Amino acid sequence: MAEVKEQVQEKAGEAREQVKQATGEAREQTRDRVRTEVDRRSTQAGQQVSDTAQAMRRVGETLREEGKDGPAKAAHQAAEQAQRAGRWLEESDADRILRDVEDFGRRKPWAVALGGLALGIAAARFMKASSNERYRSLDTNGAGSPHGLAGRPELPHAGQVKPPAVPATAAPPTASVDPPSAG
Repeated sequence: MAEVKEQVQEKAGEAREQVKQATGEAREQTRDRVRTEVDRRSTQAGQQVSDTAQAMRRVGETLREEGKDGPAKAAHQAAEQAQRAGRWLEESDADRILRDVEDFGRRKPWAVALGGLALGIAAARFMKASSNERYRSLDTNGAGSPHGLAGRPELPHAGQVKPPAVPATAAPPTASVDPPSAG
């Protein structure tokens, strides 16, 4: 009986080790895939930013030719900043990007907090705008249906109030009024 118990414990221990090993391998594979994807996307973003910098340079040249030196100088400065950012994105791997972002967050936590706030506000505005558009499309696409599309009830537009639904056979309410008693 003791031998069976030892064998069971031994097999359970082996199984635990195999699960740990498989989990570790899966974690490494996932980490490698994420790094590869971040590298690929950062390189693409860097190329797009560099292309934008070239466009800003052309705008600056056009402004300079038109005699607008102030805006032309601003466009060239913005192009230089964009070119540096694009080059950094193209040359950086996932580990460097993460390290640089963490360092920036430690040096300027308020900037990170304000950036998060700005992203949150932008996301809320996007959701609100897409929500309004979705309901407008429900109104135009589901006009013949009492419940709009997909069985959803229609929502009234601003300033439009729908009266409550009353069955056609319902009689209007009547109130009996007793004459005052002369008393």
